[in-house]
Amino acid sequence: MDFLNRITDTLKKQGASTQIILINVVVFLTLNMVLSLSHLPKSAGLEYLALPVNGPHFLVRFWTLFTFAFTHVDFWHLLSNMLIFYFMSQVFFIVFKSQKLYYVYIMSGVAGGVLMLLLSMVFTNSFLQPQLFGASSAILGVGAVMLVYTPNYQMLLFGVFSMAYKYIYLIMFVLTTLVDISTNTGGKISHMGGAAFGLVYAYYLKKGTDFLNFSFLTKKRSKLKVVSNNQSYTKPVETNYLNDEQKMNQLLEKISKSGYDSLTRSEKDELFKLSQKK
Repeated sequence: MDFLNRITDTLKKQGASTQIILINVVVFLTLNMVLSLSHLPKSAGLEYLALPVNGPHFLVRFWTLFTFAFTHVDFWHLLSNMLIFYFMSQVFFIVFKSQKLYYVYIMSGVAGGVLMLLLSMVFTNSFLQPQLFGASSAILGVGAVMLVYTPNYQMLLFGVFSMAYKYIYLIMFVLTTLVDISTNTGGKISHMGGAAFGLVYAYYLKKGTDFLNFSFLTKKRSKLKVVSNNQSYTKPVETNYLNDEQKMNQLLEKISKSGYDSLTRSEKDELFKLSQKK
């Protein structure tokens, strides 16, 4: 039964990354089909999906702060981003459930877009491209979370040699963001914003603060238990939370120092069970 539950959970998790990839692909196909049939330039097709670099234009296209991270025009741009995202999401699923992937992806993209907008208003002549689009900032945010949680997790590259996750992420960040920052400045600034969000979010999450947890919005208020004619009532107490948090931190600390493969079978099972509560 436990084996079947694990398979079901794995499929659900893969569903999260698959759905995000599917949204990106559908937007890409729809956008290119519209551009092909209407013979419009790319800039016109991106007008309602890409994030305007100009602040005043953003005010009448505010929804683009959410849509730009799902928008690609060039096939190779889409392919490279989705391959990197799939790789990052597999590491992400070592610790977290699928729902958190949606939150981190979207909010990392938003953080990257906000940083780009703010700086474009200050350095008005430094951003040559009029629009920002692509999933890179969201992907780097997802990857940055695991840079905090599992920096020493060993990844097998090309089936030949292994490398710690932190080195793979840092190499990827440098190549996509820091090399020749004068080219596509707005996009690379957004990369920094997405990565920064992932780092900050993971830092506070390890301390027990999840500011992407919106479950309180749907949580029902607990009923009061009346005792005779007294006004007192009992309040449920979370007895396992701290213990679970301590166990998770111990396992993550071991992964951070020695890699995921250093965990015993029972520790991997324990990590899997605890991750379902995240």
